[in-house]
Amino acid sequence: MAARKTTKKRAAPARERRRPITPEDLLCLVGVGDTQMSPDGRSVLFQRKVVSARNAYETSVWVADAEAKHAPRAITKGPKDALARWSPDGTKVAFIRNDAALAPRIMIVASKGGTARELVAMPHGTVRDLAWSPCGRRLAFGFRPTAYEWTAEAKKERDEHGLSTPPRIVEDACYRLDGDGYFCSERFALHVLDLDRGSIEEVFADTLGLYSWDWAPDGSALVVAGNIDPRASWNPSESELFLVNLGAGGKHRTSRITGIPKGPKSQPRWSPDGVRIAWAGRTGTDSMYGTANVELFVHDCAARTTTCLTAKTDLCLMASTLSDAGDPAFEPQIRWFPDSTAIFFRAGWHGSGRIASVSAHGGPVAFHTEPGAEFSLGTFSVDGWRLSCVRSAPIEPGEVHVLEVERSIFAMKRVTTFNDALAASVELVEPQERWITAKDGHKVQCWTMRPRGAKGRLPALLEVHGGPHAQYGLTFFHEFQLLCAQGYEVWFSNPRGSKGYGMKHTAAIRGAWGTKDWTDVQAVAAAMRADRGIDRARIGIMGGSYGGYMANWAVAHDHGFRAAISDRCVSNLVSQAGNSDHPEVPNRYWKGAAFDRPEALWRASPIAHFKNVRTPMLLIHSEGDLRCNIEQSEQIHTALCTLGVPVRFVRYPRETSHGLSRMGPPDLRIHRLHEIISWWKHWMA
Repeated sequence: MAARKTTKKRAAPARERRRPITPEDLLCLVGVGDTQMSPDGRSVLFQRKVVSARNAYETSVWVADAEAKHAPRAITKGPKDALARWSPDGTKVAFIRNDAALAPRIMIVASKGGTARELVAMPHGTVRDLAWSPCGRRLAFGFRPTAYEWTAEAKKERDEHGLSTPPRIVEDACYRLDGDGYFCSERFALHVLDLDRGSIEEVFADTLGLYSWDWAPDGSALVVAGNIDPRASWNPSESELFLVNLGAGGKHRTSRITGIPKGPKSQPRWSPDGVRIAWAGRTGTDSMYGTANVELFVHDCAARTTTCLTAKTDLCLMASTLSDAGDPAFEPQIRWFPDSTAIFFRAGWHGSGRIASVSAHGGPVAFHTEPGAEFSLGTFSVDGWRLSCVRSAPIEPGEVHVLEVERSIFAMKRVTTFNDALAASVELVEPQERWITAKDGHKVQCWTMRPRGAKGRLPALLEVHGGPHAQYGLTFFHEFQLLCAQGYEVWFSNPRGSKGYGMKHTAAIRGAWGTKDWTDVQAVAAAMRADRGIDRARIGIMGGSYGGYMANWAVAHDHGFRAAISDRCVSNLVSQAGNSDHPEVPNRYWKGAAFDRPEALWRASPIAHFKNVRTPMLLIHSEGDLRCNIEQSEQIHTALCTLGVPVRFVRYPRETSHGLSRMGPPDLRIHRLHEIISWWKHWMA
C-alpha cells in the first residue's frame, strides 16, 4: 500500500515574526477533541482543553459553525465538562460535569447556550461514555462507584480523628490502571437513565468493566462487547457480543449474539438500518494490544454470519500515532455511513492517521484524507454530507475540521483557530522523510528535523517511541520542535515492532525485544553518523516507556552515544511481568513466565547486559507510574552508581503517572522539558 510523502501546507507566516519555541509554550496549546457533528450538519460540538492559571487542565464544551462563518462559542463554563452529546433533534446537549468537590453529574443545556440544568447527580465515582437513545428519551452511560473510604469526605473524617489511611484489599489481577489509579473490586457497569421517569437502571456488567456498547437504531436495545469469563484478564479471546433488550418498567433481558468468532472485540456499532453490527477486533487469543492487526468485522443479524471487511488489507485499526500535544486516542474509531452502505474508520499507515472506509458488503478500502497528517474521527450529520474530525500536522497543532463528503478525497474546512497565534509566533520545522536500509535489507521509515538555517555539523538526537506497537509520524510534537529549537537535529523512526507497516513488521519482535528492533535502531544511528550535517561525536538517544527500554538496550550494546535519556523505562522484563497494571500472561507474548522458565524475559532485559555500560544517563520516572513501575529505573540507577557512570535520576511525585509527558500536571511537564534541555546542554557541549 503506497503513501504519498508530502501534502500541501498552508502558507507560513512571515519569517521575521518568529521566535524559538520554549517549554512554557506548552501552556499555550489549546486541546480540542471528541467532535460531534450536529444532526443537521450546521454545527460541530467539541471539547476544549486549556491550562488554567492554577496549574490545572480545564475542559468546557464548545460549538463551532460548520461553515466557519462565525467564531466558535462556549456553551458550558467548565472547569471539568466532558462527553458532550447532541440530542437526536439537535436542540439540546447532554454532558458530564465533574466538579472537584462534588460527585459527577449528568447535565443538559440548550444547544444555543444558556444555563445548564442537572439531570442526575451520581454517587462518588467515575462516568464514561454517554449517548442518547435514538428516540431522545433515554441516556446510556458507564459508571464505576468509588468505595466510600476513598472519597474526599472519608479522608476528611480520618484527618479530623487522626486515623490512618485504610489498606486496599485486592482479590483480582485487575485492580488498578495507570492514569486511573486503584479501583480494587469496583467495576464500570452500563446504566440507562429514563428521562421521563428520572430513574436509573444498571443493565449490564462484565468481569473487568472494560465493555463498549451502542444503541439499536430503534432504541429498544443495546449491543455490548464484553467479557464475562471469570478469568477475563487472562482470556481476552472470551469477549462476546451481547444484546440487552430494554423492557418497560425496568425489565431488561440480556442474551448472547451467536455466530460471532472468538477473539477480543471493541466498539460495536449498529448500522442505522438495524441490519448489521460492526466492531473492531481480531480472532485468536491475543489481546487488542498485541501484534496481530485489529480488523473490522461486520455481523449480519438475520443471517447470523460474520465477515472480516479488512482481511485482504494489512491495516490495523489501532495503529496510534504518538504525540505530546493532545489526549492520545488508542481505541479503534468506527462510524457507519448514515445510509448503512459503508463503514468509516481511522487507519494508521506509514506515520499518518487517515480516514478510510469500506463497503458493508466488502471490497477495497478507500482513503478519504491525504497522508501527511493525523486525523481523529468524529461523527456524521444525519444526511451524511458532513463529517467532523480533528486534524493535526507537524507544524499545525490540532484543530477541529469538517469534511465535505462529496468525492473520494473529502474537501476539508478548518472551523477552529485556537492555536494559530502560537504557531505564527514560533519557529516550527517540517520533518523530512527518509527510508533507511538495515543490515538485513529491511527498510526503515524515519524523519529528520534540522533547525532552520543551521549550517555545519550539529549535535543530533535519536528519539525512540513507546509501545512498542504504535508509531511516530506526522503530527504536532512539542518536544521534537523544542529540541530542534535548542539546536539539535532530531531523528525519529518506526523500527520493527511499530504499527503502520503491516502485521509482519509489528510481529517481528514478538517475544524478542532487542533483536530486529535493535537492528533497525542501529541502522538509523549509522545513518546519523554518516550524515555530513551531523557531528558523529555528539549523538544522543532518548525515549519513553518502550523507548526508554531501547535507550537502556542501546547503551548496553553500543558505546557510540554521547549520552542517553531513559524516561519511564522498562529495564527488567522479569520484574515488569508482575508489577505492571497489565500483568504478563504466560506463554502468550513471551515464552515462559517470570515464575516459570524466565530465560526469554531475562535475556531480553537491558539490565542483564549492563556490566560494561559507560554512557551517562538521565533517568526520568513517576513514582505513581502503574504501567512501568519506578523500580525499573531504580535498577538502572543502582547499576550506574555501582559502575561509577554519571547518572541523574529525576523522580516525579506519586500523583503523576506513566503519561506525565502527555497528561501530567502542567508545571511538572515543563520541569521535565527543562531537565531534558539541561542534560543535553551539558553533555553535548
